[in-house]
Amino acid sequence: MHPTWTALALSLKVAGWATAINLVLGVAVGYLLARKRFPGRDLLDTILTLPMVMPPTVLGYYLLVLVGRKGPLGAWLQDTFGINLIFTWQGAVLAASIVAFPLVFKPARAAFEAVDSRLEDAARVLGVSGVAIFFRVTLPLAWRGILAGMLLAFARALGEFGATLMVAGSIPGRTQTLSIAVYEAVQAGQDDVANILVLVTSAVCIAVLLTAGRLAPGPVASR
Repeated sequence: MHPTWTALALSLKVAGWATAINLVLGVAVGYLLARKRFPGRDLLDTILTLPMVMPPTVLGYYLLVLVGRKGPLGAWLQDTFGINLIFTWQGAVLAASIVAFPLVFKPARAAFEAVDSRLEDAARVLGVSGVAIFFRVTLPLAWRGILAGMLLAFARALGEFGATLMVAGSIPGRTQTLSIAVYEAVQAGQDDVANILVLVTSAVCIAVLLTAGRLAPGPVASR
């Protein structure tokens, strides 16, 4: 397979897994912060939003400290399960997941906050369980905002560079995603390869952003 398509396939794989992880975690945390009041709620929101503004290389450094072979989590994974995340595509997924998380979490929280709580109260009065209310009332009303955020997170994960490079490195065919391949091509003076990689990356990101724009939240029952 041509190196361009290999890098694209790996990027889509990493972005897909990162988006799936963030969809579960982002929706859960977004719902929690939208519906629950507890001490430290604002601090938690700030910490979870940090990846949106913090330099990716700083996040990559934190990940190296945490999941590196000498890090607390990395040493435990290695000793207990024989798992090493450094210089693997799974490490790239971890880096992309953390960088893109706010793009799922923040829209999900906003979408849940925009759902009229009186509709949930009415379902609760009718004897509907909490889980059923979430899947039959809340989620159907909030899905457009969640999906738009998910697509933005996919595009962000697809183009992730700094944290991924620090955690997963640049191993062709194994951890070299499109954005890293562009950097390597430019460094090697391979302008023709870089041009192809940039065009492919741009086309994919434009398609994702156009789709996200079409799915932007429309009128939702207000609180």
